[in-house]
Amino acid sequence: MPAVDPRFLLPGLLLMVYAVMSLVTLCMYAIDKSAAAKRGPRISERSLLLCGLAGGWPGAIVAQSVFRHKTQKTSFRHAFFATVILNLAFLAAIITML
Repeated sequence: MPAVDPRFLLPGLLLMVYAVMSLVTLCMYAIDKSAAAKRGPRISERSLLLCGLAGGWPGAIVAQSVFRHKTQKTSFRHAFFATVILNLAFLAAIITML
């Protein structure tokens, strides 16, 4: 059986990582929004940003819109968009290496 060229597997793998991380990140935003309303233990902004950086930023954008969460704090928004840019730069670097 011939070996499979990893260039053919990478797009599907990347899509799966982004989908899973987006779902995880969306759930984290939902949990944090609920905790904020109940004044319970919160998920750190650092954790939310790291999940976005790891590929969950599409889910974060959806969560910010749906839950109206983390949309008013300017410092978080700037940090969030910086992580999106870093993630996209990393993705572009991976794609150009193929």
